Amino acid sequence: MKIVVLDGFTLNPGDIDWEGLKKFGDLVVFDRTPFDETSILNAIGDAEIIFTNKTPLSSKLLEKLPDLKYIGVLATGYNVVDVLAAKKMNIVVTNIPAYGTKAVAQFVMGLLLEICHHIGTHSKSVFDGDWKKSKDFCYWNTPLIELEGKTIGLIGFGKIGQATAKLAQAFGMRVLVYSRTIKKGFENEFLKFVSLSELFENSDVISLHCPLFKETEGIINKKNIELMKDGVILINTARGGLLIEQDVADALNLNKIMAAAVDVVSTEPIKQNNPLLTAKNCIITPHIAWATKEARTRLMNTASENLKAYLNGSPINKVN
Repeated sequence: MKIVVLDGFTLNPGDIDWEGLKKFGDLVVFDRTPFDETSILNAIGDAEIIFTNKTPLSSKLLEKLPDLKYIGVLATGYNVVDVLAAKKMNIVVTNIPAYGTKAVAQFVMGLLLEICHHIGTHSKSVFDGDWKKSKDFCYWNTPLIELEGKTIGLIGFGKIGQATAKLAQAFGMRVLVYSRTIKKGFENEFLKFVSLSELFENSDVISLHCPLFKETEGIINKKNIELMKDGVILINTARGGLLIEQDVADALNLNKIMAAAVDVVSTEPIKQNNPLLTAKNCIITPHIAWATKEARTRLMNTASENLKAYLNGSPINKVN
């Protein structure tokens, strides 16, 4: 049985192995596949099993793959595959849920702590000779912020939102949550479910943890930014389309938003004309919150278990 991985480099640049998939058939791994139809069809060939992360699989393309029986998406989000078309063609599609929960929550707090302390900036200042020249035993080049007693607003409260809330509470922060589903079991004196407007009005920090749906697209926009506290901190490790990036850039440049940290943008890789690139006090990282070795190993193991279950006739993590 032929198994093809269309874009394996991001998941495995060489520090983990593919043995979990190799045991099921003849495995061919492409580091990357160009997104044009001819390149994708040539890569897949007569394979019955394929895995994709970001390589798109449209209904038009799927119609030209009569041998294809299974698509494993190497991510939680599966919008790169036309799952309805796959279902009509009896192609099973699976995803990888919850593999990056701890990694992303940790990264959120890492971004927040960098905003609070600018550790990299101060270390560079020391290596540049500033401390050696200082007349005082210490100095700081930016304001330093303590999280104890601050309020963080979480938009979305799935597994990553819940893990982030737990870490935030460990720092002594109060947590406000806006979610389509109110989970009363999580409420306590430090965590409360609120309306979206109440979250915007009362949060010192806002962190996004919701999926990108029609109703959440552009949820951080000029109108909602006006509801926020002056000097709010904004963090996005979810999806770039949740922000109207020009509105966020404008708010940063006007100091309405004190600082922003985003691991995702509307078009990835980032375009040179993205307004966040020239905004004040903005940290941008290249979609790496999920990418610890531990998380990628969990992802690989789950991909193997998904395929094993499918081959045994009892698919798990099926999305169609």
